Amino acid sequence: MAKEVQPIFILPEGTQRTTGKNAQRNNIMAAKLVAETVRTTLGPKGMDKMIVDSMGDITITNDGVTILEEMQVEHPAAKMIVEVAKTQEAEVGDGTTTAVVIAGELLRRAEELLDQNVHPTVIARGFRLAEEKAQEVLNKIAEDVSDKDDAVLRKIAGTALTGKGAESAKDKLSEIAVKAVKRVIEHEGGHIHFDRDNVKLEKKTGGSVEDTELIEGIVVEKEAVHPQMPKMIKAPKIVLLDCAIEIKDTEIDAKIEITEPSQMQAFLAQEEKILSEMADKIAASGANVLFCQKGIDDLAQHFLAKKGIYAARRVKKSDLEALSRATGARVVTSIKDLNSKDLGTAGMVEEKKIGSEEMTFVTGCKNPKAVTILVRGGTEHVVDEAKRALTDAIGDVAASIKIGKVVAGAGAPEIEVSKELRKFSDTLTGREQLAVMAFAEALEVIPRTLAENAGMDPIDILVELRAAHDKKQKWAGIDVFKGKVVDSWAAGVIEPLKIKTQALSSASEVAQMILRIDDVIAGSSKGGGMPPMGGGHGMEM
Repeated sequence: MAKEVQPIFILPEGTQRTTGKNAQRNNIMAAKLVAETVRTTLGPKGMDKMIVDSMGDITITNDGVTILEEMQVEHPAAKMIVEVAKTQEAEVGDGTTTAVVIAGELLRRAEELLDQNVHPTVIARGFRLAEEKAQEVLNKIAEDVSDKDDAVLRKIAGTALTGKGAESAKDKLSEIAVKAVKRVIEHEGGHIHFDRDNVKLEKKTGGSVEDTELIEGIVVEKEAVHPQMPKMIKAPKIVLLDCAIEIKDTEIDAKIEITEPSQMQAFLAQEEKILSEMADKIAASGANVLFCQKGIDDLAQHFLAKKGIYAARRVKKSDLEALSRATGARVVTSIKDLNSKDLGTAGMVEEKKIGSEEMTFVTGCKNPKAVTILVRGGTEHVVDEAKRALTDAIGDVAASIKIGKVVAGAGAPEIEVSKELRKFSDTLTGREQLAVMAFAEALEVIPRTLAENAGMDPIDILVELRAAHDKKQKWAGIDVFKGKVVDSWAAGVIEPLKIKTQALSSASEVAQMILRIDDVIAGSSKGGGMPPMGGGHGMEM
């Protein structure tokens, strides 16, 4: 009798496993779905998404990375695409939708090659070659820009704002974005440094987006701790404290025994004396404005108010650091060590009511290394979207100045790179040629989507664009408002080179990675597990 073969289990019970073509198809399907979701938001005529979370909070946005983060994508391959958007956001601050759409299209083209039995590693190698060539072409066609070219920088900011909710105030916001970046960039030995934290964006509902303003200094979301304190101080001497103006509790459990009322009185008098001395020490340094990261005792507030010192407490550490950069004040950790050298200066410190809240404005700093943009808008959702749009614009202007190179937008660079890649593919032998061709075709998804979102015929537009680029018009792009092909540089549609180079490298890398996966092993649901992976339902929307 034949011996019965015992099945061998190497994976725990309940593990799901998809292998070979099924695994690839599943992953590509999920990645394409993610790209499809954000695709309609691309370009000036792109639509917005409304995302309602489990708490019922609403987000209305056009911003690729915000949409994908709010959607809480579950499928593992789809999460990899979301990572592309996050990288783009961290590196440039804009172009997240572009990066995701290109990644999705690269995988769609790769799928067609897989159907023709081209091996995934061959496709991945072809994509790598194409991406290297694409970077070369982009660098070659890019134009130079510096922080002196205000007109170009304003167009870059304007391009980032177009199609967002804040477009109505495009000119005003563009100017604010350029001014803010130019204020805080630092030149060091031929290098340009820009720290995004130095441009603080404060949101306040009320007014309209037009009322957004740039404050050459810092706005702190705090008010004076005592009603008797002055509401406005001109030419202030500012002290920044990182310690509490309170009586410290003892570290060890100590008991204080009081046997008669006079001792109690002496004990309280001693506490009062200590707090009074703290206030005296602050006043003796010459300071008349105090920002404290910790608490200020009620009695100390009274002493400070009597000395005419404006004080705010529980100020965020990031605000304290920004104040230090803007006013030149040092952050002091002990009142004992405080002296006049630690103080900072500004033109004015005043408390103003914005909407329903009191805020402290520190303005007129001589060389503010940190600035604040006060973003206004009619409703909370408008303010949120205006803030996101401004973040994109600031990121774009900074990226342009840092790299010193820009390209025209409106689909022009993608068509130009696609044209050069087609030529490049003719020089290759072997199946990589097919992958390079697929990469070239995939890039056309950007102009095609721009046309579709604007209600134009994508085929006609693509034919027209290719013809224009063949005639050496490297900046021929789509004017979605007039519905025709124009010189996008002349039309003022300008973007930093970094947006394009970063989007291409991230999209290409993630497409190669997803292509090389031929086995998906999902842990059993007992261990917290992974989402269901079967039959293309990995991501239902």
